[in-house]
Amino acid sequence: MFCPRCGSKETKVIDSRLIDKGSAIRRRRFCSECGVRFTTHERMVTHPIWVVKKDGRRELFDRQKVEIGMMKACEKRPVAPEQIKKAVDDIEWELQRRGGRQVTSREIGDMVMAKLLEIDDVAYIRFASVYQEFDDARRFAELLASLQRQRNKPKKTSTKRRRKIP
Repeated sequence: MFCPRCGSKETKVIDSRLIDKGSAIRRRRFCSECGVRFTTHERMVTHPIWVVKKDGRRELFDRQKVEIGMMKACEKRPVAPEQIKKAVDDIEWELQRRGGRQVTSREIGDMVMAKLLEIDDVAYIRFASVYQEFDDARRFAELLASLQRQRNKPKKTSTKRRRKIP
C-alpha cells in the first residue's frame, strides 16, 4: 500500500479489525518513510444483483431505495434509524448469500415486509398497503385481521420432559 503523503511503498499494518459484520476489514497503517498513520478498508467483492420489475424491466439493486421505502413506512413511529439500516443490511446480505444474479421486485418486497413485521406493526401495514396496492378498505381489513390472528397464536412450547437429575 502506498503512503498517501509521500508515496512510499514502505508501509506497515499496525492494527486490523473486522467491521460491518465481518464483511470488511479496517487496517491502521504506518509509513516508515514519513511517519504518517492512515486507515484503509478492505471489502469483500460482491457481484451485482439485478432486480426484475413487474413490467419486465431490469435494474441494479439499490439498497438506498429499500432504505427509503422502509423509512417512509416507519415515519413518525418509534423506530430507530439503526433498526432500518440493520434490516436493509440483512436483506442485502441474504440476497448476496443466495448467490443468484437476479431477483424479482416481489421477492425484495416480501423480504422488506417480513423485516417490518419484526420491527413495527404500523410500519408493516403502511408498507403493505402501498406494496400490495390496496384498492379498497376490505383488503386493508383482511390484512389487519391476518396480523391480529398471527399475533394471537400461542407460542410453541417444548413438549419434551426434562429428566430430574438426582
